[in-house]
Amino acid sequence: MTAPVATEALRARLNDLLPGVRKDLEDLVRIQSVSADPARLDQVERSAQATADLFAAEGLEVEIVRAFDGAPPAVIGHRAGPEGAPTVLLYAHHDVQPENDHSEWDSPPWEPTVREGATGVRLYARGAADDKAGIVTHIAALRAFGDDLPVSVKIFIEGEEEVGSETLPALLKQYQERLAADVIVIADSGNWDIGVPALTTSLRGLVRVDVEVRTLTHAVHSGMWGGLVPDALITLSRLIASLHDDRGNVAVQGLYSGPAADVDYPEERLRAESGVAPDVEWIGEGSAVERLWTKPALSITGIDAPKVDGASNTLVAAARAKIALRVAPGDTTDNAVACLRRHLEEHVPWGAGLTVKIVDTGEATKIDASGPAYDAARSAFAEAWDGTEPVDMGVGGSIPFIAEFLESFPQASVLVTGVEDPDTRAHGANEGLHLAEFERVLLAEALLLRNLAAGS
Repeated sequence: MTAPVATEALRARLNDLLPGVRKDLEDLVRIQSVSADPARLDQVERSAQATADLFAAEGLEVEIVRAFDGAPPAVIGHRAGPEGAPTVLLYAHHDVQPENDHSEWDSPPWEPTVREGATGVRLYARGAADDKAGIVTHIAALRAFGDDLPVSVKIFIEGEEEVGSETLPALLKQYQERLAADVIVIADSGNWDIGVPALTTSLRGLVRVDVEVRTLTHAVHSGMWGGLVPDALITLSRLIASLHDDRGNVAVQGLYSGPAADVDYPEERLRAESGVAPDVEWIGEGSAVERLWTKPALSITGIDAPKVDGASNTLVAAARAKIALRVAPGDTTDNAVACLRRHLEEHVPWGAGLTVKIVDTGEATKIDASGPAYDAARSAFAEAWDGTEPVDMGVGGSIPFIAEFLESFPQASVLVTGVEDPDTRAHGANEGLHLAEFERVLLAEALLLRNLAAGS
């Protein structure tokens, strides 16, 4: 069978399967598998079982595993393909973010709802895109081949990605032989735009620290001691201000910055997607994608201080801030922690006491997206998107577990794909899956499996 005929056959097969695939997705998103909520851990267990049942129905030998008793459940499985065919590990995660304030949603967050918006028809629900669509993408690709699966397939469906994948390294070590593969497909990212596919080839890492400055052993009267004794809030403010230069570049010395792909990110799209207020200027220097993907970024995500309403007329003795440092691909969290700590120690004003506590870290990812597996993926994407070549895309956010896969399986080609688009709103209210793009993603993964088999 020639390649064009095979493509059309897969397209027709997936079109026939689409109603059932959609139903499976809707059933999954009705399960409130919020791994961050102890009251809904039973739903995480239910989600793992539902996921295992879906893959078992496609002929995989599946097992629900956990790093230790009481740890979040993951699903692993295997189905052999033809002798000599490559082995492909398919990753997704079945846990989801909390839905937060229901009043911010235009439809109930746990009831999948189809609505047409400015960019097309979407399926709205928590987890509809991140990442239960990733699970169903793998299911659809398997169904498209039926009994004629062209590759050997393994699955790893995680149950704690949204809370930091704490036990993932232990699971990868414990089940390394059962998960080893030639190619790993991680379905937890997105595409460059609606109608433009992408392979994610870099992600920034993350260092979060809590910083406390102390200038007094206890609060004192601001009139009696103001002008001589520095208060902790002014001290903390000056320390925070030292973290950027006047143009908004990160001023912490020793952090790595690298080049980004030559991708145009139009001003109008940047402003629409970022939600920036109309008159706010961009910070930093370099191209937009360099600042978003391959340079460090630093934010203050929380401050502990007295509230304005009801504040007493005293000098504040101590104040805390949470600093989130996004680490550029090519850098390490060890270096980033050392550079940030050194900067804070050198810039804390007036001899104030300084405490720096590391909250968590996650390594950046930089993938060499060359070789036969990436060629197979690019060809599959171009076919699924009717001739549109995929973009090699960076992501400014962090998915630290990808670095864990690269370290655990250094010989495997790791492909980072996904169903999201710039208006998916993953983690926020009105998370939505663009249904036309979803169909392209289903076809692309089926074509990828076919191409990998042909390349072997």
